Amino acid sequence: MSATSTAPPAATGVTTVRQKKARRLRFEFGPVGFAVRPRVAFAVLGLVLTGFAGLIASVSLGTFAIPVGDVLGAVLGTGSGAADLIVHQLRLPRALTALLVGAAFGLAGAVFQAVTRNPLASPDLIGIAAGAGAGAVCSILVGGVAAAGAGTFGAVPFGALAGALLTSLAIYLLAYRDGTITGYRFVLVGLAANGALIALTRWLLARADIDQASRAMVWLTGSLNGRGYEHVQWSGLALAVLVPLTLALARPYQLLQYDDDTARSLGIPLRHARIALLVLATCLTALATSAAGPIAFIALGAPQIARRMTGSAGIPLVTSALTGAVLLILSDLAARLVLAPTELPVGVLTGAVGAPYLLLLLARTNRAGKGG
Repeated sequence: MSATSTAPPAATGVTTVRQKKARRLRFEFGPVGFAVRPRVAFAVLGLVLTGFAGLIASVSLGTFAIPVGDVLGAVLGTGSGAADLIVHQLRLPRALTALLVGAAFGLAGAVFQAVTRNPLASPDLIGIAAGAGAGAVCSILVGGVAAAGAGTFGAVPFGALAGALLTSLAIYLLAYRDGTITGYRFVLVGLAANGALIALTRWLLARADIDQASRAMVWLTGSLNGRGYEHVQWSGLALAVLVPLTLALARPYQLLQYDDDTARSLGIPLRHARIALLVLATCLTALATSAAGPIAFIALGAPQIARRMTGSAGIPLVTSALTGAVLLILSDLAARLVLAPTELPVGVLTGAVGAPYLLLLLARTNRAGKGG
């Protein structure tokens, strides 16, 4: 709803106000219906199409290029032997994992930034991803395995989840003061936790076998290399549980982006809603980290890009998840092709892009005078 006022002739002394309703697209399916702003609908449609194009390109392009027709044939089970091997053993599981992991990072970043009301509250900056990484490394090294491979993937998610939850609990308790949490304090405590957990991870690697440590370092950089259908199945199953639970809290999520007094006056159980959303975001971060390592920038940048694409006052959930998926699959494609035949870990590329973006975000926050 927007309002514009026009000044009448001075003699009348009356102000006329004209109100203009925002256009919305309405969809009805029997007793169920919803309305969407056209800009949001076009943004979602554009992201879906871009993600699908990125999926096709990721499977088709590489050292051994495969025509799109052969890619579709391999997916449908009618392709040639060589194309079928490359598609199913190397590229398709990797691309699908990129989409799922990117969606998890994007959604987790949206929740953290919205609940703390701070664009710097990203899980890869405030220690949540570092906690998941430390837990995963513990499970990798203690279990005597080298990396999150097909035979050992089952132990890594639980280690990552335990590390992320313990880290999130510690940050929450340390940032809690006088019955509330401010985004500024949450970020500061998270940055300190992030540094401590990185030091812990390095200590674990220093005590590990050289072969285990070198392979774990590649995983800690953030890599989708060698991902198989077991990663797709695990990530897809976890998202099928976590995404509906997060969307079910959409109303508290929207209201928590206002100040605490406004949320309480609208009947939101503030503490319980905040804890529930943070737990879900932590689980999403642990899922993504266990599947691909602590990849930088996706959780930080996707919510802000999604907010600007949709023109929303707050951070949209679904669009943030789609933006994260698109960012990661395109980043992984670029990491494979930029220095071909050498493949970069995708975390190296996203980190290189994320560093100047973080500096820009810090500068803008400082100019705005916002502490959180």
